[in-house]
Order: sequence, then C-alpha cells, then structure tokens
Amino acid sequence: MTQEGTSMKSESIEALTREAESLKQKLEEERQKLNDVTLATVADRLETITFINIKTRKTLKGHVSKVLCSDWSPDKRHLVSCSQDGKMIIWDGLTQTKEHSVTMPATWVMACAYAPSGSVVACGGLDNKVTVYAIALEDDSSAKKKTVATHTSFISCCIFPNSDQQILTGSGDCTCALWDVESGQLLQSFHGHTGELMDLDLAPSETGNTFVSGSSDKLVNIWDMRTGFCVQSFEGHQSDVNSVKFHPSGDAVGTGSDDATCRLFDLRADKEVACYKKDSILFGATSVDFSVSGRLLFAGYNDYTINVWDSLKCCRVNHLMGHENRVSCLQVSPDGTAFSSGSWDTTLRVGSRSNTIR
Repeated sequence: MTQEGTSMKSESIEALTREAESLKQKLEEERQKLNDVTLATVADRLETITFINIKTRKTLKGHVSKVLCSDWSPDKRHLVSCSQDGKMIIWDGLTQTKEHSVTMPATWVMACAYAPSGSVVACGGLDNKVTVYAIALEDDSSAKKKTVATHTSFISCCIFPNSDQQILTGSGDCTCALWDVESGQLLQSFHGHTGELMDLDLAPSETGNTFVSGSSDKLVNIWDMRTGFCVQSFEGHQSDVNSVKFHPSGDAVGTGSDDATCRLFDLRADKEVACYKKDSILFGATSVDFSVSGRLLFAGYNDYTINVWDSLKCCRVNHLMGHENRVSCLQVSPDGTAFSSGSWDTTLRVGSRSNTIR
C-alpha cells in the first residue's frame, strides 16, 4: 500500500471513530430523557429490610477437590455439582445423600445444568465439550452420555433454554452457541464479546428467546437467540463479569464482578441503576442470584463469604460465613425456600430461613 493510500485509510478510520463517538453521545442523551426517576427515590417509599436470618441447614460432603459449579433440579429437591476431582454428583438436598456419582471425561468441570425435565444433566469444562447424561437411579449414567457441543476453548457455562432439545453454551473462545441436543448440530452462534465468556442466563419468559452473557471483557450483553445478534450492551464493571442473573421480572439483570461489586442493569432504562458495594468488601464476586421476588440479591465472594443485599435500597441485610475457601457457585432453589452454595473447600451448603426466601 502506498503512503497516500495509508494516509487515506487512517483519515477514514478517524472519521468513523468521530462518527461513532457522536452517535454514542446522542444515545446517552436519549437515555437521559428516559431517566425520569431513580431507583433510590422509588425505594424510599418501601419498608426497610433490617436483617434476614438465614442459617446453614445441610452440608453436602463427597467431593475431594474444589467444587466449581452446581445447579438445582426442577423438582426443587435434588442438586447436581461438579468438581476439580472430575466427579459429577447428584445430591438429595433434604437427606444429604449422594444418589449418583459419575466420573467426567476431564477434570475442572466448570459448567453443569439440569434440563427442564429433570431427567438429563449437561456438564462441560476443560475438554471444550458439553456432555449430556441421562439420569436414572437404577442404571449407570455414564453409559448414557452424549457429546452435544464442542468449542475451541473451555466450556464456562451452559443452560437449557426451556426444553431438553436444545442447549446454550458459553466458552473461553469468546462465543456463545445454541446446539441441538439430539443431533449435536450448531443452530446459532453468538459473536461480540472480546473476552472469555463467564456466565449465561435466560430471560424468564415462555418464549425464552432472550439471554444475557457476562465476560472477561467487562461487558454484559443481551442477545436475541433467534437472530444471533446482541441487542443491548452494558458497561460499568471495572473487571471480569463472573456472574449474570435476570431479575425475576425479566426487566433487569444482576451481575457480580472481580471489581468487588455487584450491579443492577435495567433493560428499559438501558443503564445501570444500582451498585452493591462496601468499602470493607475487597474481593471479587463470583456468583449471584435473586430471591423469587427479586427483592434480595445473594452474592458469593472470593473471601469465603456470602452477602445478601436489598436489591432496591442497595444495603446489605446479611453477611454469611462458614465456607473455608472461595465461594464458586450459588443458586436459590426454584421455589425460593432455600439456597445452595458451592466452594473450593470441597463442600456445598444448603441454607434457608424459617419461611420462604422472598
């Protein structure tokens, strides 16, 4: 390329950059027009939650290495967990018993998910694959496994979008992908992140056509599963976004990051509306989940603790201790009566209060 051609290309890039900045400014101005009330103003009208008394009811012991991921069954009683020891365990959360133990193809299994039917579990990790297992107590589940997805880097997260027939995956190759479980065929790929995918969650709707992703590029993206396009993107975190979770209303997304904060992004306002932080919290948030009403936000941290936040007033209402290493995963049960947390201390804990976690 000649010097003149190089100069023209540089000028063209500069012009496009200026145009992009101008459009970004106009978008921000439109957002401000919609900003007619703040979350703090609305929350002032509500009763203050002073303290939520939550205790550990069960401790599940059986893994011999770091617990990396877990998920509740739709039956609200069973859990699946995977560990660095290469084991997948199906637990009865009420009796603390192990009902299944399956050896995975590789250690560091970082993603697991129950299918909506509760009869199938998917797992994936450093082998770059997602494997689906049919769960039947009387049979050997390892004999009923099927590889349904393959990425070019590790599997960080997976979820079934409202049926057993499809699975959505996120990977260290910076992409998400939708797969057909029966054939293993790639149905749709989602490109846009420039860092490793850390977490996914589906919008709570009957159609299930929208999902959110969090990445090490610090962005939170909203995707249309039908088109493969990113329809919204949120900035604000200063480090990796480790966990994302839709608010039960479907109108907002809660996030947890290595920047030691959790945040709430509103899809209608197209902006961050809340930040959950304290000066005493110095370690990153690894996992987040909402109570069934959305009023409480549970967050697990690298400092071995779990903080419970009032999602509207942005204040902490409990600080749970007990794990002896990093909290790696956390989920509220489907009916809201309990929550589970998994840790690098090799255990899972199931906690609850005397009534439903609202």
